[in-house]
Amino acid sequence: MKAILLIFSLILISTFSLNAQTVMNIYQSDGTVLQIPLNNIDSITYTITNPGNLATISTMPIGNITSTSANSGGDIISNGGTPITQRGIVWSTSPSPTTANNSTSNGSGTGSFTSNLNNLTTSTTYYVRAYATNSAGTAYGNELSFTTDGGSIFNPDLTYGSITDQDGNIYATIVIGTQEWMAENLRTTTYANGDPIPNITDNTEWFYPTSGAWSHYENDSQYENPYGKFYNWYAVGDSRNVCPTGWHVPTDAEWNILIGYLDPSFDPNFGGAQSGIAGGKMKSTGTQYWISPNAYATNESGFSGLPGGARDNGGGFYGIGLNGFWWSASEVSSSSAWYRLLYNDNGDVYRSDALKENGFYVRCLRD
Repeated sequence: MKAILLIFSLILISTFSLNAQTVMNIYQSDGTVLQIPLNNIDSITYTITNPGNLATISTMPIGNITSTSANSGGDIISNGGTPITQRGIVWSTSPSPTTANNSTSNGSGTGSFTSNLNNLTTSTTYYVRAYATNSAGTAYGNELSFTTDGGSIFNPDLTYGSITDQDGNIYATIVIGTQEWMAENLRTTTYANGDPIPNITDNTEWFYPTSGAWSHYENDSQYENPYGKFYNWYAVGDSRNVCPTGWHVPTDAEWNILIGYLDPSFDPNFGGAQSGIAGGKMKSTGTQYWISPNAYATNESGFSGLPGGARDNGGGFYGIGLNGFWWSASEVSSSSAWYRLLYNDNGDVYRSDALKENGFYVRCLRD
């Protein structure tokens, strides 16, 4: 008795034997018929299988970075023709991590998912990719990297919440008095309605904006974490809302509520140092990010302000390690708006106005 094994890439999966006959008809997935002469073969055993293709997946932005944890996720756009049986995040201290390294398991199926990366090492750079496994194998998304902080960004004695923006970035949030603030700077590239915010790197274009724009410090994405992105005021004032739905850029009056909670004796109308103590309560502690001395920093508010510097209206960058600048939503004139400023060498909160072409950071406030 003779036997033969034939493998065809068809949708149906089955294995069986046939008695001898002249011709065997195999109906393929494209509608054609494959005829196999059997001649004098007594029996034939075959497997019809469809291995499919690898899934298509992207890695979600990294957020809520602390000294020992972070959040990421993935978005499975296509399953490749066969079901996704496992999905999650892989990470390592070396590039191109795989499931042989650290990994999470976040169920099955297509669509988006989020993952928590725990038990990380302080002040360490990690490389992250989303993954999805089907019958064809394991596919990986684009690689992202981040560095855990040195334990001084957030206040370990306070309880933080979280919020996810329209790009999928996850942020720590903190309740301060009657308000709930983001405890990290905004990193979105889209407005709340999904419209893109242009990334402008050219200095001349930055000087003559026609609408909202964002950039990194020195146009280098390594500053994304922990500092976030700069936005000109045209993005801040856009009706499409640069903040997540249910959140907004705080007005000058709402900044005053925060500062007044931290220092009841502050001057709400002063254009200059409104308070000599509230700034220390708003700054992250230590000198990992702030240049020494980071005077009077306690971060007792949980605001966790960082010295990410600024981009001036001519496109130049300055102040990283020394100052933190944040926009308000309130205009002073058709060409300028209010902002707040923190310093490395004192505990002041400074209030002033700047041309709308400047690039400052954004903190969002819950509606």
